[in-house]
Amino acid sequence: MTFEPGITQLVIISIYLALLLGLGLFSNRLFSGSSKDYMLASHSIGPFLLLMSIFGTTMTAFALVGSTGESFKEGVGVYGLLASSSGIVHSMCFFILGVKLWSFGRKYGYTTQIEFFRDRLESDKLGIVMFPILVGLVIPYLLIGVMASGTVIAAATKGAFPDFFTATGGGVPGWIGSLVVCGVVLTYVFFGGMRGTAWANTFQTIVFMVLGVVTFFVIASRIGGQDSIWENLKLASESIPRDKLVRAGNPSMSYLRFATYMFVPLSVGMFPHLFQHWLTARKASNFKLAVVAHPLFIMIVWAPCVLVGAWAAGSLVELPPPVKANANAILPFLVARFSGDVLGGFLIAGVLAAIMSSLDSQFLCVGTIFTNDIVVHYGGKNRFSDKQIVIIARLFIILIVAITYGLSLLDYRRVFTLGVWCFSGFSALFPLILAALYWKGLTKAGAYASVITAFGLWCYFFYQSDFAGNPHYNVLDMMPVAPMLLGSTLALVLVSLVTPKPSEETLQKFFPAKDS
Repeated sequence: MTFEPGITQLVIISIYLALLLGLGLFSNRLFSGSSKDYMLASHSIGPFLLLMSIFGTTMTAFALVGSTGESFKEGVGVYGLLASSSGIVHSMCFFILGVKLWSFGRKYGYTTQIEFFRDRLESDKLGIVMFPILVGLVIPYLLIGVMASGTVIAAATKGAFPDFFTATGGGVPGWIGSLVVCGVVLTYVFFGGMRGTAWANTFQTIVFMVLGVVTFFVIASRIGGQDSIWENLKLASESIPRDKLVRAGNPSMSYLRFATYMFVPLSVGMFPHLFQHWLTARKASNFKLAVVAHPLFIMIVWAPCVLVGAWAAGSLVELPPPVKANANAILPFLVARFSGDVLGGFLIAGVLAAIMSSLDSQFLCVGTIFTNDIVVHYGGKNRFSDKQIVIIARLFIILIVAITYGLSLLDYRRVFTLGVWCFSGFSALFPLILAALYWKGLTKAGAYASVITAFGLWCYFFYQSDFAGNPHYNVLDMMPVAPMLLGSTLALVLVSLVTPKPSEETLQKFFPAKDS
């Protein structure tokens, strides 16, 4: 029996999405009905689930689809830009921020970042300032996944419906693919909450890591048309243009711009969804595995993607003009080009796994922030029952999914570029979390000044870059994240030095005297 091209991939993708739905619905059977269980899985997550859920939520479409496309455009230096520094910086943040925040969260009952900052800085209105900024920065992060999922499904199913979707060569249009992925993620987050999200993240992280390695070996063994994989690797490496191999051949990548890229991974310290995952840990020692294994996992995922992207820029692969013009389509095109229908379907499912493993945490996180920090805090803690709080969180998650999906239809942007802008915004807020944990001198006014400066600079630079339309935008030959980070740090320190500190009681709460 023969099928139209793309039908087999579509069936495999559909089965995979159905499995995720089943996992989410099953996790709902263990849901206790409390808001604490829905938002933090009742602090029951062990070391393995913590590692996989944290890694899954940080490895979005940016890591697979984005890094492959960016390597195709800019060369193998993409690995040095973010992957190598991310491995070290992420683990450092887990250790110096995650463990300490987890201990405060367990001790004082925090669920979100804003609850911590409000308490630490004695500022009831801080949530009103931070809520729109955090949500505003999370939405580009969500857009990365939603846009990439539609592109991947359209490329993988090309030829499946030639009579219905002529504009996409018979492939399922991106807007339908994105809509289906949003619906699946929304369903298991809606019913399963944090427990369903952690389970789905673990399952999807295993899927995309295993299938990612398989993808690399399949492409590597066939790209040169030789029998030996080593011969193919040699030919593929020799085919990479010189300007994609060395930084000197890339006029848009100066030493200063390359060096300032290392500030971008600091963003994990302020990711609100990562804060929420940290609080799910059963005990502090559960962080050990994540600190040690995270850099290795990054290498396993990023290195093959960057190599494959650079090979696509060489002479061995002939790319159709629409694929060449859309960096997000490079990875799904290569998968379809070098694998059979069945294997290609599984490999595409792996790519979708990476995309969805971060979407779910972000949707849940935004719903949690809105419910805890806006509705419950300003509406009154005794005004809502636990059941009503869960309902409010779920309704807001639906609203955010709808807004994100709508925005994804507006325009095309390179996933990598949009991701860097999103991460840069969170990196600019990094001085705030670091100072809140380790500097007694931080004041409420200093925090406001830092947040407003960071977001103001981000908005200005983002506008100047044509809303991420210019991937080579820089500020004095630096990545925009560098002046943003400098500005927010100066504002935090200078204003804190001349404004009143929190009360002694609060300082004792967060900086208790050590036993003599």
